[in-house]
Amino acid sequence: MAAQAAQPSVLQTTYKVREAEGILDVYFYRRVGFQLARLFAKTGISPIGVTLLGGLVGITASHFYFYRDLRANIVGMLLHVCANALDNADGQLARLTGRQSREGRIIDSLVDHLIFISIYLNLALRALFAGASPAVFLLAIIAGVAHGFQGGAADYFRNAYLYFVSGGSRGDFDSSAAIRSDYQAFTWRDKPWNKLLLALYLNFTLQQEIASPALTRFREMIVQFYHGQIPSWLSQRYREAAQPTFKYWSGLMTNTRMLFLFVFLIVDRPTWFFWTEITVLNLLLIYLLNRQAAMCCSLLKMIEQPPSAVAE
Repeated sequence: MAAQAAQPSVLQTTYKVREAEGILDVYFYRRVGFQLARLFAKTGISPIGVTLLGGLVGITASHFYFYRDLRANIVGMLLHVCANALDNADGQLARLTGRQSREGRIIDSLVDHLIFISIYLNLALRALFAGASPAVFLLAIIAGVAHGFQGGAADYFRNAYLYFVSGGSRGDFDSSAAIRSDYQAFTWRDKPWNKLLLALYLNFTLQQEIASPALTRFREMIVQFYHGQIPSWLSQRYREAAQPTFKYWSGLMTNTRMLFLFVFLIVDRPTWFFWTEITVLNLLLIYLLNRQAAMCCSLLKMIEQPPSAVAE
């Protein structure tokens, strides 16, 4: 009984933070991922190894989306769910074994992008072979770019939350300036792999900062005012302001995107997935970025007040 009672607390240590987890993550993916992480920990597989395995499964899944056969599509969906479970398991394994690393985070992000590039390619080819215009590839590219901005903004918001609510001590909230400094410290001759990973990471982080200018400015002001030592009152205010929006940001994360994809595959309308990315999810992104800007503006006004006014 004691061991069973202790297990949930061990599981929770593999979360990034409970309130940042979606319902499907908490009740399915994190539980499955935790069991996989414990298995991989026993077998000695590294978190990056799990990431690469998940990428292989995800890319294989995307191939089954090419066929206009619901049975093949269902196989792809099941493999896609397995890939997403492995995508959860790699981070949980890293936190469970204390093997978190920037390299692992970069490779994880890169693999996620490769999976969806493969999905978009297979969906576009499916539509082309079904009689669509070659312009479907342009549609897929536009949707893919939209996907990149949506996913990047959602990831940036979640990492910012981890950073600010923990007083600047948690999260993977790197700035482009810090990454550029590390990038310039390496040379292509001596550290080509590290240089390449940091080049990709720098590009991704710049994209996030461009998509979320208000949050980027807020972070810069925090560094200027508090030198990275975020006071507890500000962490609490940030939590109270940001937490209610997680249910909306989840609409731009992987689980929601997979749900749309599965529905459109079942009704044999794969191009609707592209249009959903371009229209519905972009409108949601614009709404959330505006709400984020208002939140950051409100918090900045609190920071600029005299200390006595804040205390009151």
